[in-house]
Amino acid sequence: MSNEEVLLTKEGLAKLEDELKELKTVKRKELAERLKLAISYGDLKENSEYHSAKDDQAFMETRILILEKMLTKARVVDESNLDLRTVSIGSTVILNDIEFSEKMEYKIVSPAEADVLDNKISYESPLGKALLGKEVGSIIHVDAPMAVIKYELLEIKLT
Repeated sequence: MSNEEVLLTKEGLAKLEDELKELKTVKRKELAERLKLAISYGDLKENSEYHSAKDDQAFMETRILILEKMLTKARVVDESNLDLRTVSIGSTVILNDIEFSEKMEYKIVSPAEADVLDNKISYESPLGKALLGKEVGSIIHVDAPMAVIKYELLEIKLT
């Protein structure tokens, strides 16, 4: 992870803090119990439960370190001060897919908060990059593997 600050929405900061708390309290205890049980089976060389628990523990401890580093570099975007004339981190946009005449709504968030299933896209994604700084009425061109996708920016709002 780089030394750059991590831009987060207030909601995104809370989500990362909750995940870190869950990992440090609940998940660490659960893994300790799994390891204790696996060790009780004996012969650690051939003990798949032990090796699986150790792998999970390593993954979890790495995630904890990543979250701690992100949170020390976090800067919360004050959504109440957003200029709704242009798209920025924390903005919610309503777009029209010009080819299919289909409306869609996305919130522009940090990569750490991105969740396409929840209509949250990263400002580092191709669409996010193309939207930043644009005004209502702008036509957005996004390079996709098969073609250029065109969107019209219909609305910028807070959610």
